[in-house]
Amino acid sequence: MKRIHFIAIGGSAMHNLAISLKQQGFLVSGSDDEIFEPSKSRLENLGLLPAQFGWFPENITQDLDMIVLGMHARVDNPELLKAQELGIRVVSYPEFLYHATENKMRIVIAGSHGKTTTTAMIMHVLKSKNIIFDYMVGSHIEGFDNMTGLFKQSKVAVFEGDEYLSSPIDRRSKFLWYKPHIVVITGIEWDHINVFPTFVSYMDTFKQLVETMPKNGKIIWYRNDKNIASIIQSCQTKTSNIQYVGFDWEQDKGNTYVHYNSQRYPMTLFGDHNFQNLNAAFLVCKEAFGFSDTDFFNAVATFKGANRRLQIVKEATNPVYYDFAHAPSKVRATVAAVRQLYPDKKITACLELHTFSSLNKNFIPYYKDTLNFADRAFVYFNPNVLKHKGMPLLEDNYIISNFNQKSLAVCTNNMEMFNILRKDWENGAILLLMSSGNFGGVDPIKWADELK
Repeated sequence: MKRIHFIAIGGSAMHNLAISLKQQGFLVSGSDDEIFEPSKSRLENLGLLPAQFGWFPENITQDLDMIVLGMHARVDNPELLKAQELGIRVVSYPEFLYHATENKMRIVIAGSHGKTTTTAMIMHVLKSKNIIFDYMVGSHIEGFDNMTGLFKQSKVAVFEGDEYLSSPIDRRSKFLWYKPHIVVITGIEWDHINVFPTFVSYMDTFKQLVETMPKNGKIIWYRNDKNIASIIQSCQTKTSNIQYVGFDWEQDKGNTYVHYNSQRYPMTLFGDHNFQNLNAAFLVCKEAFGFSDTDFFNAVATFKGANRRLQIVKEATNPVYYDFAHAPSKVRATVAAVRQLYPDKKITACLELHTFSSLNKNFIPYYKDTLNFADRAFVYFNPNVLKHKGMPLLEDNYIISNFNQKSLAVCTNNMEMFNILRKDWENGAILLLMSSGNFGGVDPIKWADELK
């Protein structure tokens, strides 16, 4: 059994990988200076929660076989420095996943939006067909205990491919580690400007992904995205490329159906963006596993979505939805999807600005018109987050003018905002809460559950 220590074990992907390895019999330890729920409870249940929060060089000993380094750590982390001094191998989690699946077929879902849902759809279908496979996905999926799974008997791996940095000492995008045989690119829209200061630099990392594809590989990409098309054309890759658009779908008497090859299949999904994701998942299952149309659509019919991807957190005549949307393209697609489902109802949308990009004054203009399908909208940000990130305070008028939404209000007091949202809900509005943060400490799921 190998001894593996996780520096920054509390991260979303990190703690899931740690749990997966512990369940396989590895000797796992970890450290972090702060760990939040649900990571904290999950680690504690398996005896992986650090006894003390903080960084302790004494944790790093010569008998460790490997260090897995998370993005939450810094280059001067005391435990990292000790590991480098002792010559212990240090890897990022995407590097670890690559080496764990080096002799397997790897399928990677990349893109600025839709990659979690598309990955989850593929996983759902494969599990329903009793196929054993390795996986890594950025959200909890119904039917899967962990967000990461590695299995000796599997012959294929399905990874959500994130373009963010691999680790503090490895500045390449995570998805460049995976060396996929099949890659999906769902769309490209500038994000993570703290890492990619220009759109050209952001495009370049996707270009590298395409250029590293093997000749016998397959690139599946969304045809209506001019940025992907530009990359495919400029690379002149000899890899087979397959284009897709969204499936045709309809609402009929409260039910959703997708149309394909003159057949109509029931679905639990809604929104144009989800039927784009569905087409990408369909092509992966067809190209990699040879599934028939009927096999795929019957299997995916029970897919209920990934956690925090248009998740219903309050079942009611006017439900409350919770979504991870934070980048402009994600916000725009999410609000549009709810409007498509409820064309005649009042919709109140609330977006938290939480990421480095979304809080950056130079990035705010990219949110223009993203909330316009809502009847009323709120933009919330926590001033303490700006202070923590060392960023200047945002002016309300600047946000309002750049979002270009007539009914937009800017809030920095979370309780005042949620009280207004409660009144809107009581008056029949459908609520859509969007954030990659935590609304200043308000759990939307618990809050919605208390609505009466």
